[in-house]
Parts: sequence; structure tokens; C-alpha cells
Amino acid sequence: MNSSSSNCLADLEQPISVISFKNAPFVSVLVACWNEEKYISRCLDSIVASDYPKDRMEILVIDGMSGDATREIVKDYADRHPLVRLVDNPQRYFPAAMNVGIRNARGDVIVITSAHSLCDPKYVSTCVRYQQESGAENVGGALHIEPGVDTIVAQAIALTLSSPFGSGNAHVKTGVDQPTWADTAAFGCYRRKLFEEIGLFDERLLGSSDIDFNRRILAAGGRILLVPDIVMLYFADPTLGAFSRHNFADGVWATYILKFQTRAWAWRHWVPMGFLLSLLVSAVLAPILPAFGLLFLAILGCYAIASLAASFQISARNKKIEYLLFLPLTFAIRHFAHGIGALYGAILLAFPGEHWKGRRGRIK
Repeated sequence: MNSSSSNCLADLEQPISVISFKNAPFVSVLVACWNEEKYISRCLDSIVASDYPKDRMEILVIDGMSGDATREIVKDYADRHPLVRLVDNPQRYFPAAMNVGIRNARGDVIVITSAHSLCDPKYVSTCVRYQQESGAENVGGALHIEPGVDTIVAQAIALTLSSPFGSGNAHVKTGVDQPTWADTAAFGCYRRKLFEEIGLFDERLLGSSDIDFNRRILAAGGRILLVPDIVMLYFADPTLGAFSRHNFADGVWATYILKFQTRAWAWRHWVPMGFLLSLLVSAVLAPILPAFGLLFLAILGCYAIASLAASFQISARNKKIEYLLFLPLTFAIRHFAHGIGALYGAILLAFPGEHWKGRRGRIK
């Protein structure tokens, strides 16, 4: 693994030009999808519009046997664009999709994206160029999170995810000002030989396989470069219900991941659970010791003040006072749903066997 490159971050802080297309590596872009008829067309349009040489690129849409019009849409693109291929993923889930895609890919470089995202025209070329110049094993950008639909609620959800109060120090969501060595990057651009060195995605980790893969890169002495020049638009959940379910499932995986003996988590993933437990414990002990009642009110009050302050700051920055009506709610859903999910995942650890499957479903 090439982790001893002499290039340093100081050499990469200025914007770079588009990669020289002479002797450019062949790139395989993997698009995982399942029932994405609302998003897949604009996703493929954005990749097809890439400035990377079309004869040095392929787009593999790895479909989880969609039941809507997704497959017909992709087949139509494949008929019109020879670089597009539809690949079946009978298991449906993300890590299986990535492994199917990698096994079917012809590229020396693998770029990962999803049907819920849009690529900047220079996305592929910039990823490849930074990877060549930095020697990083994984190169990617921060997500530019967009509303799933054009409503005030969806806008509040997107702003919540891209806020430090909503996502902590997850720079992949909050962004960076210059190229930064990080613990993860959005989707990612990898050399194919990396998968031969550290293995493919762990298909048991249906909700955290990307985090696990990045941990394995770092454990093997590799590096992950987060680059602000690399722009990836991602569409957030459009409704409060979908947002709640998504955060609950992510919370489950924040603790349930321990069942698989992997370090695919960060301390920030457990903060909502710690916050929730502090409220629960103080509320239970309050009837016995009145001081815990004051502690409960203090914790909840500090949270409310922080939430309102973050909401006011975002509203002022975007010059939309109406955000003040919805951001405290979306922040609360983000934190409480994630905390409840993490607590539930921790409880599941006590039972033998596997009880949680995928991002949003329990094994029956």
C-alpha cells in the first residue's frame, strides 16, 4: 500500500487543473440503486456529462432488482450510451452492490456514488488527479446536501444534516476549506489494487460497511483525503417520517456494529445516545433525589438553548426567518431518533444471532 508518498497537504491546497487526459487510467463509476426511478435519470445525466474521456470510463448501475421503473430507465440509458451497464444485485444492500460492481468493473480506478447524488462535471477527473498527486488510498469530497423536495421541511432537514450541531465534526457533511486528511470521504475514489490488498466491503455490515472499509484503510497505513474542490450533491430525506426512520436506523448501527468486532464507529456516533441516557437516568432518579430533577431540567434547557442558537444562526445566514419554526424540530428528530436507535442497537447486542438487517429493517 502506497502510504509513504512524499507529497504533503501543502502541495494540494491550491485548486488544480483538470487531469491531463493523456494516458488517463480507465475509471469505473459504480452507482448503487434500488427503486430510484425519481433520482436515477438526473444521476446518470450528471455522470455522462463528466469531462473525463468517455473511452476511458464506464458507468455500472448496480440495481437491487428494483420493482419500479428504475431498470427500464437504466436500460434506456445503456441503449443510448455504450458506457452505461446495468448489473444485477439480488441481495439489494449497499455492500453487496459494491462488491458486485467491483467484480464486474474493468477500471484501474473505482469511483463510488449513489442514485441519490449528482456529480459535478469535473468530479471524476478531479478525484483521479488528486489521487495521483497525493498518493491517497481514498479521495473524495464533502457532501453538498440538497433538499429531497422543494418544501420548507425538506430544506430544514438538509440544513440540519450539514450543520455542526446536527452532524458534529463529521467534515464529510459539514465541509472543509482545504484538502484535509480525514477518517472518511463522500463515497470515494479508490485504486483497484486496494481491494486486493485489504479485501472487499464486509457484506454483514449492511449499514456501516463504508465506515468499516475506511477504518481498514487507515489500519493498514493508508490515507483518506477530503477535498473541497470535489463537489458531490446529495439529496436528503424529503419528509420528517423518512428522516426519523433514517436516523433511527443509523443509530442502531452506531452500537449494533459492535456485534461484528469492527471499529466502524466514531465517538460522535454515540453522543446522541449519551444525551438521551442522561435525560432518562435523571428523570428516573428525580422522584428519589430532587437534585436529579434539576439536572434533568438543566440538560434539557442547555440543549434547547443550543438548538435555538444553531437554528437562529442558520436562519440568519440564509435570511429565512421561517426556518426557526422547523429547525428545532428537525434537530430534535436527528438527535433523539439517533439516540433511541443507538440504545435499541445496544440492547440487541445482548441477544444471540442477528436481529437487524439493512439500514431500515429488522430480520423477521
